[in-house]
Amino acid sequence: MIRAYIDAVTQIRDPRYRKLLWIGIILSVVLLFLLYAFVLLIVQLLMPGALFLPITGQVEGLSSLFSLGSILYLLGLSVFLMVPVASVFTGFYLDDVADAVEAEHYRDLAPRNRTPLLEALGDGLRYFGLLVGVNVVGMAIFAVSNGWGLTILWVVNGLLLSREFFTMIARRRHGPEDARRLFRNDFYWLWLPGIVLAIGLSIPVVNLAMPLVGAAVFTHLYHWLHPTEQDVVPEVTDDA
Repeated sequence: MIRAYIDAVTQIRDPRYRKLLWIGIILSVVLLFLLYAFVLLIVQLLMPGALFLPITGQVEGLSSLFSLGSILYLLGLSVFLMVPVASVFTGFYLDDVADAVEAEHYRDLAPRNRTPLLEALGDGLRYFGLLVGVNVVGMAIFAVSNGWGLTILWVVNGLLLSREFFTMIARRRHGPEDARRLFRNDFYWLWLPGIVLAIGLSIPVVNLAMPLVGAAVFTHLYHWLHPTEQDVVPEVTDDA
C-alpha cells in the first residue's frame, strides 16, 4: 500500500500525469462548489430566510456562495463533501488516470476495455448517493461525538471508496461480475488503502488532489494483486 501511494505521488514528474493532476484539481473544485451549492439550497429550502453560520455570518441565497466567509466554510465542509465528489470523479476521469499510470508502469499490457461513459457515470452516481447519505449521517454524528465519529466515517468511507475505485479499475479488463468477485477476494488488502484515501479526502486543500491519487493507487493495487490476469480483456465497447 505504501509503495502504491509513493508511486502515485512521485509520478508527478510525468507531464501527462501532471496535466491530469491540474485538470483533476479543477474538476474537484467545480464538483465541490456544485455540491456545496446544492447543500446550501436544500438548507435554505428547509430553513427559509437568512441563515447564520459560524465565520460565514449571514447567508442569503446562492449569491453568498462566493463570499470569502462562505469559501472558508466550504473548506471545512470539504472534510465531508469531498468523499462524494471523489465518487463522481471516478465516472468522469478514472479511465484517463489509469491510462497514464499504465503507460508509465505497465507498458506491456494488452489493450483494455474502456467502460462506456454512461455506464461509468451511472456507477459513480449510485455510489455518490450512498456516500452522500453516509456522510450526512457522519456530519450529524461528528457534531455530537467529540470527534470520534470522524474515525467511524473514515472506516466506512474507506470500504465504500475501495470498492468503487477497485471495481471500476477491474472493469477495464473484466466483466462486472468478475470485477466484484475480485474485490470480494481482495477485500482485506484493499480496505486499508481505502481508509487512507478517506483520510486524505478529509484534509482541506490536500483533498482536491486525492481523487486522482486514489485512482492511481488502486490501478497499482489491481496490477500487483492480479499480474496474471492483466490480459483477460472483455470485448472492447465504444464509449456511449
